[in-house]
Amino acid sequence: MKLFLRSALVLVTLLGVIVSVVQAETIQATLTGYEETPAGVSTVASGEFRAMINRGDESIDYELTYSDLQGAVRQAHIHVGQLSVTGSIVIWFCGTTTNPGPAGTQTCPQFGTITGHITAANVIAGSIATQQLAAGELAEVIRAIRAGAAYVNVHTDLSPGGEIRGPRRGDPRPDPGVRQALRASH
Repeated sequence: MKLFLRSALVLVTLLGVIVSVVQAETIQATLTGYEETPAGVSTVASGEFRAMINRGDESIDYELTYSDLQGAVRQAHIHVGQLSVTGSIVIWFCGTTTNPGPAGTQTCPQFGTITGHITAANVIAGSIATQQLAAGELAEVIRAIRAGAAYVNVHTDLSPGGEIRGPRRGDPRPDPGVRQALRASH
């Protein structure tokens, strides 16, 4: 009987681990100047955004890497707006003294990698009223990401509308390597 109970406990534990892994979702975007709107930007800069929407859609762990920007970095964030359309900023990754972002926003490096953990507290109200995005609506931002209606943008002084931009690309299958790297960075 004890062996049966132990086996059952191990099975339940394993199922719990499998369910939590399956419920995590990896997203990524490659950032280039040609994704910028209303017209593409000719730049040698590039970037990569990787993130994991955590189980229960209550948070996102992210890593944003960019390099070779031609202008001085001013800010980086997530916008909600479909392909080829400029949308509202809803989540700040980093800012500068010129464009500081909300309280607690980290400082943008000129190049390199920034990481963070996003919760509903990090979501600001969209600046485009017709988008109807309120502060704290992480679930709505995640819905936009999944619908392909969100993008990552890095702005510079030479390209104030953004020097590189990347639409999100998702994969509902969790990537253990990305998940482990993102968790290790926090």
